Amino acid sequence: MSEHPSKSSGRRPSLTKPPPPAAPRKAQATAKKSQAAAHKLHVVVNKSQTAIQKPQALAQNPQSPEQDLQVPEQEMQDSAPAPAASSIDDDINNIPIASLTLDTPLIPLRKKPPRVPATPFHFLSLPSELRVKIYEYYFEDDGEVLDLSPNNYKSIHKKLGLMRVCRLLHEEATYYYYGTRTFRLFPTYPGKYFKSKRPLLARLKPRQRECLTTLELRLGPGWNAPPKGWAVNDALGLKDCINVHKLKVLVECDPSDGIFKGFRRSEGFYESFSRALLTNVLEALPAVSTVEFDAWSSVKKTGNMMSGLIKVAGETNGVAIRWGPERGWTDADEDEDTAATVAGPDPNRPLESVPIQGFGNSHNIMVVA
Repeated sequence: MSEHPSKSSGRRPSLTKPPPPAAPRKAQATAKKSQAAAHKLHVVVNKSQTAIQKPQALAQNPQSPEQDLQVPEQEMQDSAPAPAASSIDDDINNIPIASLTLDTPLIPLRKKPPRVPATPFHFLSLPSELRVKIYEYYFEDDGEVLDLSPNNYKSIHKKLGLMRVCRLLHEEATYYYYGTRTFRLFPTYPGKYFKSKRPLLARLKPRQRECLTTLELRLGPGWNAPPKGWAVNDALGLKDCINVHKLKVLVECDPSDGIFKGFRRSEGFYESFSRALLTNVLEALPAVSTVEFDAWSSVKKTGNMMSGLIKVAGETNGVAIRWGPERGWTDADEDEDTAATVAGPDPNRPLESVPIQGFGNSHNIMVVA
């Protein structure tokens, strides 16, 4: 009977795991290929560094022969050991990007300077009529009615920089811009602008107010509690508006209507406030000659609001009353205007294409009324 090998040798049996079996042939071949590829990559990196150092050495010592700077490929392969994969990755990451361009040097990205024409265009050499036409295209996106709002700085402030070019442009652009737009007397934009004590007209300079030709008074916002800034005083600057010949009055609502019952501050409060405000504005404007009334669809021409305002304008000397395009009112009464607008074919009158029975003759002639 054979004894256990551990007993015969006198050694204790090993408590550790047996060694792993040898790697298969495919795994060994794959490992050899990866080592060979890493070695080739290292050789390529050394070649690129040598090619970069070669012109630098020639520039420093032009008398040295080129053979001294060349390294035989066979010696490099024999002397250089196969590096590990991690060291190769570190070497590749440390290569500057300029080293990868051997033929063409790396040029930093530069922005092209702005194109400046060789012969600049002389804008002031144009006739004044053409310059005014250019101002029209330049300011066409600003709107016809200007009010105190937060959008003024974004849309208008930058464009007004044109007026700081020279004195001639300042005179022409100022006269055109302020003379072709309607400026609202009191702000209607909600929030702090609506309650501001300095309306847009008060923020303008006297020279700018002299160029104005049309103002707008919008009544209706804050009908139950008008802001304190809605007052005619010297700070408003109406005495400087010597070229304002038209005042537009737009009424948004009529608190005397029955729909406002129970919400009014008091009977006739806002109507009297509006009449007093219009009276003060007409007295402060030195050259106004036309008052144009207009309103929203809910406002009646015969209501207390409109009738009181029309009476104030009619009692002002030298002021003509006109009607705006919103409602299309005329000098006739509202009932007649409404009847003319709604009027159509008489419902009791038969259509011309329908024959009337009993009124035809023997020749089948159709008789119409």
